[in-house]
Amino acid sequence: MCFSAGASFGAGAVLSIVGIAAIKQSHTTSQRVFAAIPLLFAVQQVSEGFVWLALLNPAYAFWLGPAMYFFLTFAYVLWPSWVPFSILLLEKNSRRRKVLYATLGTGLIVAAYLGYRLLTQNIHATISGMHIYYYMGPPAALLHYFGVLYFASTAIPCFLSSVKKMWLFGSSIAVSYFVTKLFFDDYELSVWCFFAAIMSGTVFSIILDLQKTFMDALSPRGSEGGVKKTISV
Repeated sequence: MCFSAGASFGAGAVLSIVGIAAIKQSHTTSQRVFAAIPLLFAVQQVSEGFVWLALLNPAYAFWLGPAMYFFLTFAYVLWPSWVPFSILLLEKNSRRRKVLYATLGTGLIVAAYLGYRLLTQNIHATISGMHIYYYMGPPAALLHYFGVLYFASTAIPCFLSSVKKMWLFGSSIAVSYFVTKLFFDDYELSVWCFFAAIMSGTVFSIILDLQKTFMDALSPRGSEGGVKKTISV
């Protein structure tokens, strides 16, 4: 996270509880893939906690490389592909699914490019004030455009989805991005991941709504309504 090792580990602990609870409330594989988002964020936050420890204490220096690359792999490779994929799995509307496939394709391209940079650039992390700054190699013109595509692949699918309250998740991603860009531009990667992690708690609310819909469909009352509707047609 952007403040301390303790804060990163604390956020990871809270998100683990939220993520496990969300997964337990899920009834289908597609729901579980989406419900896993807070738990995955928890793992990422814990990894940055180890980055903090390695940078602050020479005794933990051996953790720096693995923890740093683990954190960056989540940030640059996992999220632009996992978020659109998980939302696509939940979508039932065929027209919306076609558009969501496009956002997934965009996310995979972003993940491939940023993953390539992780493998080819001289990456390192330093503490600046109360934040971690990740040096990702010399600036490249393409990075700006891929930054836009990154945002598009992670936020836009939420607003395209027909799933109830999914827009809340998208709004949290968008708000956290613009706040980070406005106030923490030099530490965008670390700070945005923290804000997005905390706001991923909205996933639990979405899963609860999906559970209610699922249970209503299985209830005798819901089944009776479905039969009546079919007969009337």
